[in-house]
Amino acid sequence: MKPSRLTTYGNWVLDRFPLTKLWNDHMAQYYAPKNFNFWYFFGSLALLVLVNQFVTGILLTMNYKPDAQLAFDSVEYIMRDVNWGWLVRYMHSTGASAFFIVVYLHMFRGLLYGSFKQPRELIWIFGMLIFVALMAEAFMGYLLPWGQMSYWGAQVIISLFSAIPVVGDELSLWVRGDYVVSDATLNRFFAFHVISVPLVLVLLVFLHIVALHEVGSNNPDGIEIKKNKNANGIPLDGIPFHPYYTVKDIVGVGVFLVFFATVIFYMPEMGGYFLEHANFIPADPMKTPEHIAPVWYFTPFYAILRAIPDKFAGVIGMGGAIVVLFLLPWLDRSEVKSIRYRGGTYKKALLLFVISFLGLGYLGTQPATPAATTVARIFTAIYFGFFLLMPLYTRWEKAKPLPSRVTDQPSLEDRIPALIETYHEMTVQKPVTQEDGTTVMKRRPHPAGILNVITRLAIKLKKSLD
Repeated sequence: MKPSRLTTYGNWVLDRFPLTKLWNDHMAQYYAPKNFNFWYFFGSLALLVLVNQFVTGILLTMNYKPDAQLAFDSVEYIMRDVNWGWLVRYMHSTGASAFFIVVYLHMFRGLLYGSFKQPRELIWIFGMLIFVALMAEAFMGYLLPWGQMSYWGAQVIISLFSAIPVVGDELSLWVRGDYVVSDATLNRFFAFHVISVPLVLVLLVFLHIVALHEVGSNNPDGIEIKKNKNANGIPLDGIPFHPYYTVKDIVGVGVFLVFFATVIFYMPEMGGYFLEHANFIPADPMKTPEHIAPVWYFTPFYAILRAIPDKFAGVIGMGGAIVVLFLLPWLDRSEVKSIRYRGGTYKKALLLFVISFLGLGYLGTQPATPAATTVARIFTAIYFGFFLLMPLYTRWEKAKPLPSRVTDQPSLEDRIPALIETYHEMTVQKPVTQEDGTTVMKRRPHPAGILNVITRLAIKLKKSLD
């Protein structure tokens, strides 16, 4: 039978481009551990949000004017007069915050399961470079609406470069393109935000994925599945990424889009955290906002900056808070990867680190008072102590024995009966009289049951930290 033209053309392409090989190497015949859990959704979600930012960003540039006199009005024009412009703008602004939420959770997964440890050091380094590029992309994009907080936030952050000895003043002048934040600053930030940094991001994401597929994915047990293979060289504890995890990721994408759409349509400003109220006012170089603070995803590092009294030392501390993350693969001396088999010391240290990071994030949004500064200094010490003391406490703690094969943990479906039982314990049925005089039974909170559940959770948490 003579092949169809479509088949002929397809074979012509495949003879000249390794599409089938790429598909097999990175999807159909890429074997991932079979015990991925909830924490492994966030890598694919980060890729989804990245695509959203690219698409919506391109649409926004079609009507945006990178001009100090026209920028703010062009954003208002997009919001009010461009068909579906308001939706595109909110998808982009919400997507920026969603990107950092997903990336922070993705990085936290690495801390939980030791995804930065040998042989995945290079994957972690590429991931951290993506994080730095993402921060640069967000900072430069933040100036583009040319609102009050955009203008003065950029003014404050760029002025930090002047604290660097010898080259500081020249460097801050080069970044601004002028002696103050002006039209020149807006133009160069627009060029970096739309062209330069996105190209770097795409390259880093490509390298991140290629490095991941070269050494294989980590798993919640921290066991290398390549060490146990069958006669055909297929890992005994691995399953093809496609279709198993592509289908699973689609479920995660569906849940994520529900939350994403809820924010876009009902609370796009998120109380001023995603879109600050001052940014709906045109930039005015003659009027400083009462409280200048960066967007929420920068506030932990901003709080570290403010916690250190000396300006240059503060800049060093803020930069060091990011640089120390690059060193994580060599700071952790534990013989196991996953938190499931680590000792209680690392679990307690990680809990304190999370508390300090969230605390610094909150303090960075608040005015600098003496009490807030004192607390910020304590959290800063905990933040750096987690990393700098890691070579000691990870070497000393006693790890639990690793299983020879990956283990299966209860799924959400398996936990549903226990969750229903807990709900019934925390509530009690009581008669309620309705407006029409009828009486119905409704569940109401049960204080004794709630106390019992909290006590059990506290005991379980204490055992897990031992």
